[in-house]
Amino acid sequence: MPDPFELSDQPAPPPAAAGPVDPPYFTGLNAAQREAVETLDGPVLVLAGAGTGKTRVLTTRLAHLLMTGKARPFEVVAVTFTNKAAREMKDRVAALLGRPVEGWWLGTFHALGARILRAHAEAVGLKPNFTILDADDQLRLLKQVMEPRHIDDKKWPARTLLAVIQRWKDRGLTPDKVSGEEDAAYADGLLVELYQDYQARLLALNAADFGDLLLHCLTLFTTVSEILANYQRKFRYLLVDEYQDTNVAQYLWLRLLAQEHRNICCVGDDDQSIYSWRGAEVGNILKFEKDFEGAGVIRLEQNYRSTPHILGAASGLIAHNEGRLGKTLWTGADEGQKVGLRGVWDGEEEARVIGEEIETRQAGGQNLDEMAVLVRAGFQTREFEERLITLAIPYRVIGGPRFYERLEIRDAIAYFRVTVSSDDDLAFERIVNVPKRGLGQASLQAVHHLARARGIPLYDAAAMIAESDELRPKVRASLRQLIGDFERWRANLANLPHSGLAAVILEESGYTEYWMNNKSPEAPGRLENLKELVAGLEEFENLQGFLEHVSLVMDIQENGAEAKVNLMTLHSAKGLEFDTVFLPGWEEGLFPHQRSLDEEGLRGLEEERRLAYVGLTRARREALITHAANRRIYNQWQNALPSRFIGELPEDHIEQSAENPLLRSGAGPGAATGNGRGFREAPGAFEFTAPRRAGHARDGTVIEGEAWLLPAADSASRFLGGARVFHQKFGYGRVLAADGNKLEVAFDKAGTKKVIDSFVEPA
Repeated sequence: MPDPFELSDQPAPPPAAAGPVDPPYFTGLNAAQREAVETLDGPVLVLAGAGTGKTRVLTTRLAHLLMTGKARPFEVVAVTFTNKAAREMKDRVAALLGRPVEGWWLGTFHALGARILRAHAEAVGLKPNFTILDADDQLRLLKQVMEPRHIDDKKWPARTLLAVIQRWKDRGLTPDKVSGEEDAAYADGLLVELYQDYQARLLALNAADFGDLLLHCLTLFTTVSEILANYQRKFRYLLVDEYQDTNVAQYLWLRLLAQEHRNICCVGDDDQSIYSWRGAEVGNILKFEKDFEGAGVIRLEQNYRSTPHILGAASGLIAHNEGRLGKTLWTGADEGQKVGLRGVWDGEEEARVIGEEIETRQAGGQNLDEMAVLVRAGFQTREFEERLITLAIPYRVIGGPRFYERLEIRDAIAYFRVTVSSDDDLAFERIVNVPKRGLGQASLQAVHHLARARGIPLYDAAAMIAESDELRPKVRASLRQLIGDFERWRANLANLPHSGLAAVILEESGYTEYWMNNKSPEAPGRLENLKELVAGLEEFENLQGFLEHVSLVMDIQENGAEAKVNLMTLHSAKGLEFDTVFLPGWEEGLFPHQRSLDEEGLRGLEEERRLAYVGLTRARREALITHAANRRIYNQWQNALPSRFIGELPEDHIEQSAENPLLRSGAGPGAATGNGRGFREAPGAFEFTAPRRAGHARDGTVIEGEAWLLPAADSASRFLGGARVFHQKFGYGRVLAADGNKLEVAFDKAGTKKVIDSFVEPA
């Protein structure tokens, strides 16, 4: 045997070959992220949970495509939903590569659609220098084509009809593809003809609206095969951000372009699809594997944002949705605090409690910029704005104006200002023709001319000119009616409660009806804001005091550099993150919102649950959910049950506040302990305490409280569908459906109501 220590004259073996060296931009990627970056060929769906680093995956994947030579820049299409996201992606890729990238197709759907359309404008009847109209120009154009067809603008406002046309375009529907049933629902069955006229007018003006940018592309691709084939060959790789937010037209556009090479990577989160009201179709992401045979699905589940308790609460909640692909977020971070849950007596106490929590954290050194109050509906911001102003805590409203700056609120306040003072020219001028009263520009100029000539307020000039022959009879009658209304309202300032008078003013002026008849997506929210405005008046001694308060609030100057609490709706919060998040208003009817349930059923409920999931996952360190026992809706107190979402939160991740107003006047000794969900639990029953009549004490104690005994969730109702019942408040009715202890009853006089079966008796 040779001596192992003997020197050999044989050459030493070469060193083992070194493995391939990872590019520096791979540093820090976890296994799933790296898989998403390196799986370049074929269709890939990257399910990126909240806070899992999807932006890094997208930008690194783009850099990897270019660095490996799989594609040249002009062969890559990267689609985002905002120009800001496109700029961020461009800058990040340039930083990874160490050089800017030129010639690639990076931008929003509309920007890329416009780029393609300008290259082939003649094929759809346009010239390459076509104009893209903004919203105001679109509205003006539609009004022009409505006029010759004598469409009643009061019954069918142009803004409403334009919104319907845009929804059709988002679904890829040209006028010839709209169903007769849909056409019949609008403008007395003339909307498709208006749509045709509108499109013809656009072509005559060499113009397109935003919906056309993709709709015309779809027409190009489906009618001129050579154009489609050219782009299919050219675009070797497609990357799409926020795929869960795509509408039908965007989905069709992508599918057509991806058919040649099938190298399409869509990044999104089905659990964060919350924009169906503006055309987003969650089904696009749910059916990705069916649309692209052999598609790979990569789940990004390691969260780098939130604590385990926050993720556990959010994951447990969203697991109740049936329409999802499924994933479970996890994190290596410290356990952190449990999600807080606190019941309050009413909205005022809710604002006070959250205001105190913000003060406490601010005093402890937490930056106000890292705190957010996320509400389900815009009207909820008023009480929080009022409270933060009282506490001298700076705040910003993201995604919209402050409460008193909103259009409908400014209109309503203008009515109140003229009622209090007929000398208020600015307020009178704002609402004299809102809603429309037939006063054209010539009529308004006549009023202004008389006011200047006589040196009198516009109100007095309008009253004077209404009794002359200066204006057409119809216009004179409208002005007389308005002046008479103001005189009557002014006479009642001392006779009616000011909050009640405010409601009367909005009702009799036609302003409430104006928004009730408006079919635009924002109309329901504007109505809710008006209701909240009227409710808020009760806090003031009189209408004059309220108007002075508004003037002081509006006079507060914003300091752009100052740290501020963030106040916004849940829809506006998507994509943002904060150390501390407050989630108020988790009550049935408010969240989930009753309108979503009524209009969309299970589909609406699941989107509401996704919205709750988005809210929870905005929080890095702390989340506090609050719910009120009472809400004042249109100046009437209504009892509120905690949201069903609260009951769906896993108990291991929730910490219920010991102080719960729902338990303040509970049953006697031996009734049971709190179950952590806003109820007191007893064998076979929950006890829920609520006020019997409108009103409550400022200290939160129950006024004429009564105990509602709610049978346990697994207890079936003693009433079956079809049974006749009697309710002390609503009278006689017939049971339509029973769900456990909850009944849906069609009452003979009160209409259909949802009631607890212990409150009815056999008729």
